[in-house]
Amino acid sequence: MRTDMTRTARLLLVLALSAAAAGAAAGCGAAETGGTQPAPRTPRSDDRTPRSDDRAQQVAEAWDGSPAATRWRAGYHPMGPVVHLPGNGVLRDAADRRAYDIGNFDLRGKLPAAPGGSGRVTWRSGGSLTMPLLDAEQVYETLDTADSPGPRLTVTGAKLGEMTVATSRGPATVPAWLFTLEGYDSPLERAAVSPSEPPKPPIRPLGQNVPTDVLAPLGGLTEVAADGRSVTVLAHHGSCDDGPVVDVLETDGSVVLSAAVTGVEDGPCTTELRGKEMTVKLAGPVGDRVVLDAFTGRPVPYTDRPGS
Repeated sequence: MRTDMTRTARLLLVLALSAAAAGAAAGCGAAETGGTQPAPRTPRSDDRTPRSDDRAQQVAEAWDGSPAATRWRAGYHPMGPVVHLPGNGVLRDAADRRAYDIGNFDLRGKLPAAPGGSGRVTWRSGGSLTMPLLDAEQVYETLDTADSPGPRLTVTGAKLGEMTVATSRGPATVPAWLFTLEGYDSPLERAAVSPSEPPKPPIRPLGQNVPTDVLAPLGGLTEVAADGRSVTVLAHHGSCDDGPVVDVLETDGSVVLSAAVTGVEDGPCTTELRGKEMTVKLAGPVGDRVVLDAFTGRPVPYTDRPGS
């Protein structure tokens, strides 16, 4: 059976809009977490596997050795959290966790401006990069994203410091604003520099006429394992299918991830969009290889709030 193209177009439109924004998160429906991929399904009569593999190979060939890959490796691109919560990441209760997750903050007092206007990102493996430094108020606004009823976290001040961030070039020490939270002895840390602008991709994205059971865009990268031998990404699917699957093609220069939806049913279906975290095991550590989305032909952006 063929995928219902009207429903496929609707799902792809929402997926494409989600993937276009850095830090994209799941839309309607709560994100589901899963430690491993579902077992591969028997290929359909139209056989999606060769077509998705062809696209992954094209993306790898376009990026490997390209100026875009060189520029990517020279930049600051987080692949891990740019926010470190107080108390080793454990907030004191469910109300505070809810306030952080939805972005409900209050500010008491005035926040400082960025001294000097620039800061330095320094990699543990060597090398550094001077980047514009954000004011504390600019960084605070990335945390305070909602004005909703319910619990809130109160910021009473901030000072400039440093934090460690996992990046595409390995761990880096970056400037950070250390926000004092009411009721906490340790600060909330947030990187005080923005990621480098991504390079122009050497390959165009696919169009929306591609069925989601062939290829679909990813929602973002949520984790790289400490040993670099697996990555966890947010994959989207609808309410009339068996869920997503993510395949991988590895080369010396890139890790290309191909997401698709399995078990798509024909007929009427709601436009509900669900997100599921999928962990993909790799043959070797990520290292400085570029993690790419086969559908978009772009690096998979990091997202720290997959369930919001």
